[in-house]
Amino acid sequence: MKTLIVGLGNPILTDDGVGVKVAYQVEDALTEAHRENVTVTEASVGGLRLMELMVGYDRVIIIDALYRPNGNGQKPGTISRMGMQDLKDISPTQHSASAHDTTLNTALDMADRMGLPLPKEVLIFAVEVEEIFVFSDEPTPAVAAAIPKVTQMVLDEI
Repeated sequence: MKTLIVGLGNPILTDDGVGVKVAYQVEDALTEAHRENVTVTEASVGGLRLMELMVGYDRVIIIDALYRPNGNGQKPGTISRMGMQDLKDISPTQHSASAHDTTLNTALDMADRMGLPLPKEVLIFAVEVEEIFVFSDEPTPAVAAAIPKVTQMVLDEI
């Protein structure tokens, strides 16, 4: 099964870089047997560009920060294993993430209508984060403690 692992985020915005840090650790931990069918990358994109990365893969595993301000989320470092329906359930809108892009759900729906070869399985590991506005390449302690756990969860999926 041709698998893409994408670590999303900005590695210099404290906890927002959790996906990228996990992707690095997954890459380091992959055995030779898995390297043939697995591509590991990092990205700081969403919507249309993320969909473009996914075209042609059978399975995609995304690792990203989940920031829910005002106490609407779990405690920092909590890991959620999600599918696309879960993402739809928490997305604020299905039409646009910004004036220049769409949500991943909308982009994948469009790609499907265009007949692009999309993955049959999309899995998301979301880590509840605490700080995404301060410039730092070090995550907060709770998120740092979650990184090896998420790394192992991704490896177990492979």
